[in-house]
Amino acid sequence: MLRVGDKAACMACRNLVSTNMGVRFRVPLQKLHPLSRAIHHRYSGNSNPQRPPHRAAARYFTSMSRLPMRPPKPPPGSGGRGHQQQRNFWAIRLAARLLKLRYILLGSAVGGGYTAKKTYEEWKDMLPDFSEYNWVIPDFVRELSNQIDLDKLTKALPEIEEIVKLLPDFDKIGENFSFLKSLLSSETTGDPPLKATDSSAEAKQDANDKQYKKGLLGELILIQQQIQQHEEEVQRAAAANIACPPPPEPAPSPPPKPSPPQQKRKPSDKEKFDQLQEELLRTQLKYQRMLERLEKENKELRKVVLQKDDKGIHQRKVKKSLIDLYSEVLDILSDYDANYNTQDHLPRVVVVGDQSAGKTSVLEMIAQARIFPRGSGEMMTRSPVKVTLSEGPHHVAMFKDSGREFDLTKEDDLAALRHEIELRMRKSVKAGQTVSCETISLSVKGPGIQRMVLVDLPGVISTVTAGMAADTKDTIFSISRAYMQNPNAIILCIQDGSVDAERSIVTDLVSQMDPQGKRTIFVLTKVDLAEKNLASPNRIQQIVEGKLFPMKALGYFAVVTGKGSSSESIDSIKDYEEDFFQNSRLLKDGMLKAHQVTTKNLSLAVSDCFWKMVRESVEQQADVFKASRFNLETEWKNNYPRLRELDRNELFEKAKNEILDEVISLSQVTPQHWEAILQKKMWERVSTHVIENIYLPAAQTMDSGTFNTTVDIKLKQWTDKQLPYKALEVAWETLQEEFARFMAEYKGKDQDDIFDKLKEAVKDESIKRHKWNERAMDSLRVIQHNALEDRSITDKPQWDAAIMFMEETLHSRLKDTDSVIRDMVGPGWTQRWMNWTSRTPDQHVRNETKNELERLLKLHDEHTAYLANDEVTTVRKNLEARSVLVDPVLIKDTWHQLYRRHFLQKALSHCNLCKRGFYYYQRHFVDSELECNDVVLFWRIQRMLVITGNTLRQQLTNTEVRRLEKNVKEVLEDFGEDQEKKTHLITGRRVQLAEDLKKVREIQEKLEAFIEALHKEK
Repeated sequence: MLRVGDKAACMACRNLVSTNMGVRFRVPLQKLHPLSRAIHHRYSGNSNPQRPPHRAAARYFTSMSRLPMRPPKPPPGSGGRGHQQQRNFWAIRLAARLLKLRYILLGSAVGGGYTAKKTYEEWKDMLPDFSEYNWVIPDFVRELSNQIDLDKLTKALPEIEEIVKLLPDFDKIGENFSFLKSLLSSETTGDPPLKATDSSAEAKQDANDKQYKKGLLGELILIQQQIQQHEEEVQRAAAANIACPPPPEPAPSPPPKPSPPQQKRKPSDKEKFDQLQEELLRTQLKYQRMLERLEKENKELRKVVLQKDDKGIHQRKVKKSLIDLYSEVLDILSDYDANYNTQDHLPRVVVVGDQSAGKTSVLEMIAQARIFPRGSGEMMTRSPVKVTLSEGPHHVAMFKDSGREFDLTKEDDLAALRHEIELRMRKSVKAGQTVSCETISLSVKGPGIQRMVLVDLPGVISTVTAGMAADTKDTIFSISRAYMQNPNAIILCIQDGSVDAERSIVTDLVSQMDPQGKRTIFVLTKVDLAEKNLASPNRIQQIVEGKLFPMKALGYFAVVTGKGSSSESIDSIKDYEEDFFQNSRLLKDGMLKAHQVTTKNLSLAVSDCFWKMVRESVEQQADVFKASRFNLETEWKNNYPRLRELDRNELFEKAKNEILDEVISLSQVTPQHWEAILQKKMWERVSTHVIENIYLPAAQTMDSGTFNTTVDIKLKQWTDKQLPYKALEVAWETLQEEFARFMAEYKGKDQDDIFDKLKEAVKDESIKRHKWNERAMDSLRVIQHNALEDRSITDKPQWDAAIMFMEETLHSRLKDTDSVIRDMVGPGWTQRWMNWTSRTPDQHVRNETKNELERLLKLHDEHTAYLANDEVTTVRKNLEARSVLVDPVLIKDTWHQLYRRHFLQKALSHCNLCKRGFYYYQRHFVDSELECNDVVLFWRIQRMLVITGNTLRQQLTNTEVRRLEKNVKEVLEDFGEDQEKKTHLITGRRVQLAEDLKKVREIQEKLEAFIEALHKEK
């Protein structure tokens, strides 16, 4: 192979390589451009006899083989004239190499990409599926970058330079330590006690290093303790040197006079020592303040995030929290199972304790708000209060049956909440009682509140005082036992630490309910007073270690709930509690452990215990309700196979619709029906007054003028005083009867008997509330007065109608009178003979009196309506002659009925004569002995009845029916809001079974939803 620079190489190749490429090393010939290689082999022989010459290349470039050789470079002074630039092929060669390189890179890229993709797929298949754990990350975290300005948050955080400024100068501290160490070593050389002290100090220092090796605050505290240890060692060394001076040397030489800098060294060291200690304290305080500020900003940031999530800015449906779902189940159970029977074994935290032991204060510290009413020594908790605690953006409280939110950050809302709780407690207490078992449900939300459900019970008392019911003590014990006997309830036993342990009542009660202490948490309150009053603080240690009381517990806590003032805020109580335990001997001497103090640690422990109990028992309780649901459904199918499962509220709605349909059907009554009923009832009501007080007195007159005058006067008095009232009474009674009739007719159409009691109550209450329009009476009086003043009968049909009306009235009155007379005189001879009956002595006397008076009427056919006194005496003497003793009053009563019958018979005969008297009426009875003024009177009465009926019908259809419908709706709404009323009116096993089915299904569904959410949270 020929190479550049070889002697066998031709001049062309040597020129190409050396001149144009600038190659200073030996390059193989095969790496030359093909064109150069062809030229080289065309003009030079083959030095390798084994390899044939490149003839193909030479023949391919034959046209290039005759190119002239490049002339030599002209000398420098020639000016370049006549110079021909030599050919340069380096660009072509570079391009060819690059073209080769791209194929290599492209192939490598494709292969490497395929291999990487295959490796990625294999790794991806090996990884587990994390999609099931997406619930761990809250929704607001995924959108945190969109909803929170991270730049603003970054700017709010302190700069590194600011944090560095807060740190002490460690170089300076190191110099001071090295100086102090050299000083101590020089002063303590050869002193065995001090060496032992140094070794013990080093052991303490190593222990402290291990204890505070984490965190800047721990390092600062470590440095401060080291300084204090060294200071103490210096003081002990100085005291040892003074007590035991060293022996004098045999030839003491005068000590050298210290220099001025050495004389000032001790005060300057002390100043440095004090300055260093002050700097450490200052740094510690600054660091603590910075931590508090960051914690506060973090809390505010969390609150902002919760607020945005609560307002729904993510455009998604906000789901209920886990604790809210659980609280709803407990609320339904409290309504369904008022007696708290064995079915309800769901966990809740039951707060029990002696009266004034601090139960309410502990609960307020956990809820972070003063939400309960307070009293000095007085019983304030009169009924159980269920408090559902949960985390939320705002610190608010709300009752389960009210939509009002109380802002717990405002004192006015806090006062209103306490007042509302007190009112609800007093309302729940029945007359003659002091406490109630009715539960008040309250929910409290706020940032940083632990999720749980607590029930605050009335405080246990030992003596019933004045003003309390006699059974108050037993009632409180029964309520407490009812809540604590739930095997899954967590008992939060509150004990007053400021009183003697022997006076405790609640501990014995708790030990009876939970003898093993598997679900009891003991809380010792008022520890500050206990430490101050007790002569032996070890007694507190015995209490929190469970060695003093006979009861057992899962954990023991000691808390301080303020100084006893009701005006203290939660923040001030927290500060007081923290300050007390930081300075208390109980912690310093190891009597109490750090995790056993403060209400914050207590709330964390109670919440953990509560959720642990919930997770362990909720599924078992769900199975219990599932079995109960199956039993109830089986009973319903066996007893009511063709009826829907309607609970009390649904049955009430069904009955409500039926009653409203019946009221609406009143508007479908025809006007003719209304008027006929009103006229008939109106005449039944006023007929007695018309006959007895108007017609009969007027008929006793001797001429027609006196008759008409008497009738007009009596009709005017009647219209002004009685007639309108009677008409409205008739209209109102007619409306009631028609309403009842429609309800009775509707009942026949597959009516459910379960609604009878409700419908009757609705009808009675609606009628009781309904009042007729007062203005209708005045207008009705005018209409009736005008109708009675008209005496003009226009045609013969009206005349005949009046006569018919008069005949019907007289026949009816005559029939009634005959019936009265028969009752007075007893049965006749036919009835006595047929029925084997006889007259009573009184009836015999009346019969004799009747016979005597009938003879008098036959003698005086035109006799007046009243007997004269001499006539009464004559009748009495005639009867006495027949041995019948009779009283004058009895004679007059018998005469009244006999004359009435006589008058009606004569009036009927006169009415028959007046049937042909319309012609004489038109002529005003001129030249005629016939007078039919009584017919005109009955026509006036009949016309008044027709006009009154028409007027009342219009008022009924246009006004009163609608007002009645409105009253019925109001009554139904009032009954619908009154649960006790519905329970009283809609009763029966069918209703109770449907109610139980609905409640059990609702409880089971909510429990299943809660269990599903609980599993997702895990």
